[in-house]
Amino acid sequence: MRIKSLAALLIILSYCGVANASANSLITTIPISGSTLTTAPSSVTLTTQIELIPDANELMVTDPSGLRVDDGTITVDGVNVSIGLKALTESGIYRVSYTLYSEGEVPLEGSFTFNFSAPSVISPTEPTPTPTQSQTPASSSWGTNVFIFAILVIAFFVLIGLSLYARKIFRDR
Repeated sequence: MRIKSLAALLIILSYCGVANASANSLITTIPISGSTLTTAPSSVTLTTQIELIPDANELMVTDPSGLRVDDGTITVDGVNVSIGLKALTESGIYRVSYTLYSEGEVPLEGSFTFNFSAPSVISPTEPTPTPTQSQTPASSSWGTNVFIFAILVIAFFVLIGLSLYARKIFRDR
């Protein structure tokens, strides 16, 4: 009788719609939600709790005037989804809106913002070359030359010794 009542209880709980404990949720964002950046990010990355479906996600980044600043390239790697950004030049609040899909889950929708404080003067990223004086080697090449010559002489005598030994072995046979 006990087994029947346990089975009935399990059936009733399954029909009552016990909440799914593994609902997908957002774990981290890069840049961090609400943060202020002084250097422009090259991408935005979101990390979720459950693995995402590769080709079904939507991710959009808009600047303070509401124009899109993402490049449209969404990359999904397991629980991480990222989108590339165009060069950010305008200071202000940027909004990241997302709809993320995972297998068997309700879509995870939401948005967050980050503040970008653009530098007052944008400097070129390429360094300018500076001329240098030619330098002499730190060590003398005389010692290196003597060492190499000694190695060659020793190698020559080893070669002569091995060839005489081989000649003796093959002659005795």
